[in-house]
Amino acid sequence: MKILIFNQYFWPESFRINEIACALKSRGHEVEVMTGKPNYPEGKFFSGYSAWGVKKESWRDILIYRIPMLARGNRGAIKLALNYLSYIISGLLFAPWLLRKEKYDVIFVYGVSPIFQAIPASFLGRLKGVPVVLWVQDLWPQSAEATGYVKTAFLLKLLEKFVRFTYAHTDLLLVQSEAFIEPVSKLALNIPIAYYPNSVEKEFYSPQAISAPHIESLQSGFTVLFAGNVGTAQAMETIVTAAEKLQSYAEVKIVILGSGSKSDWIAEQVVEKKLTNLYLEGRFPVETMPTLMRQASALLVTLTNQPIFELTVPNKIQAYLAVGKPIVACLNGEGARLVGEAKAGVAVRAEDGEGLANAIVTLYQMSESEREKMGVNGRAYFKQHFDEEMLTTELIKYFEKLILR
Repeated sequence: MKILIFNQYFWPESFRINEIACALKSRGHEVEVMTGKPNYPEGKFFSGYSAWGVKKESWRDILIYRIPMLARGNRGAIKLALNYLSYIISGLLFAPWLLRKEKYDVIFVYGVSPIFQAIPASFLGRLKGVPVVLWVQDLWPQSAEATGYVKTAFLLKLLEKFVRFTYAHTDLLLVQSEAFIEPVSKLALNIPIAYYPNSVEKEFYSPQAISAPHIESLQSGFTVLFAGNVGTAQAMETIVTAAEKLQSYAEVKIVILGSGSKSDWIAEQVVEKKLTNLYLEGRFPVETMPTLMRQASALLVTLTNQPIFELTVPNKIQAYLAVGKPIVACLNGEGARLVGEAKAGVAVRAEDGEGLANAIVTLYQMSESEREKMGVNGRAYFKQHFDEEMLTTELIKYFEKLILR
């Protein structure tokens, strides 16, 4: 097949779609990408990129088309909305012209926020008579409400209409969580929906060590590692509360690898509250994360107490399971259920700082063999449910069915 991946984010930004593209390429399919200019998560363009102009480049033998767009900025709903809108408009204007001579078998959209990035992909699909597959990673309009960017009932209702429109102009909807099926089906009448979970690249479950920077805070004591976006949705306040309550345990440390809108706030809290057990180490390349995760004693995932997040499975849970370390999950719903079902760690309620501290102490006081057993359970559960090779085969079958229908 010749597959066009059409979405706002792609390498060198760190998103799961990068590995999906490589996996499809490794199976002998021709893969091209229509995307924007990389600026996530810092909100400013990566070195070598600017807002204007069309850029063509290649990465791992995958041809990438980059269209003009505005950067998201580091704060504020207006800049973020303009970032989303600029990509959609640019996709509608530039993609049909840039790809006028190209023929594809299927168009695939990796549907992280904003879900409306699928609109130019669907438009191109209709022009070329090609099926469009949207892989829903975030529920809209619930995501916009949960992150606080949209608060009024009128705007939420308007967003819901746009979501209905977006779904209606696709040929297949894949959802990353089984709990997504019901809310998506309410807005996607007569569009087939299938559960298709996330996986992680093989480095997370391969025993091969990958070179990684030396991080002093990970080298001693009982280290609980949080990896990923440091934002509002990740309930950073809960982590700070837990760190306060854990100060009497000299060996216990919480280490944060990542960056985001709450990074500065956490740095301020560390100073203000004199937290000697909370380390904000910044971002590191995604390829170094498996090695860094293996250096930790346990791995931490947190989300705020929002109804939407009860339905969501953060992709870091798959990564944590694959690495084979015990997990501390401070969230509700599907993510907590999955950790419990896998017998891979300890789960407590979202935004329960005291409960999170107690869960960390519980793991700390366990024997090494008990913690190792949790890690083994997590890896086994990952291989059974989220193996990359298995899921790549499944995705190809979905594409083939659409093409042959």
